[in-house]
Amino acid sequence: MTKKIIAVNAGPRKGWNTDTLIDEAIKGAESAGAEVEKFNLFRLEKYTGCISCFGCKKEKYKGHCIRRDGLTEVLDAIREADGLIIGSPNYLSELTASFRALYERLVFQNLTYNADVPCCNENPIPTLLIMTSNAPDNAYEVLLQNYQNVFNGFVGPTEVFVSGETLQLKDYSKTDWPWFFNAEERYERHETVFPKEREAAFEKGKELVLG
Repeated sequence: MTKKIIAVNAGPRKGWNTDTLIDEAIKGAESAGAEVEKFNLFRLEKYTGCISCFGCKKEKYKGHCIRRDGLTEVLDAIREADGLIIGSPNYLSELTASFRALYERLVFQNLTYNADVPCCNENPIPTLLIMTSNAPDNAYEVLLQNYQNVFNGFVGPTEVFVSGETLQLKDYSKTDWPWFFNAEERYERHETVFPKEREAAFEKGKELVLG
């Protein structure tokens, strides 16, 4: 039986770092025989984060966010999937607001407030969480450990993949940023290190399917 993987891009820039690594992970999953459906959160119809309506805490809606908007099809797809690839850039020391909106609703629908059975997710799935950042790879270890712990508990066993010190622009000379870091080093890293990260993302997408 063909496995179904859902890929979610929580970044706005098509063809840049986050999107590229997600696509490499998708190729890896497909190479292992999976079918992949990709969602771009910045291109969906209007949606919000959790509105604290507590509809998902009613027995008949258990494990289902009842809010109907642009995220509904994403949540429904993840609920039926065999694996999840989700990626976001880091903005101001956090993942994007779009990521957070999905994260809130993905997790809260599975939270029961029952000490004996804290999670009602009936379909835990392996997850690959990708973060790209302008900072060094280890700059957000605590942040990512927190996300990993929550995903482990409410979505499924989660691996984190980080690409730091990424190239943000093709031409830094048009900005005042180069004083903050060495732009030439960023160009060089994009040509030498980022291709290896693309290969690593491919392998992690493959492993997501093969286990």
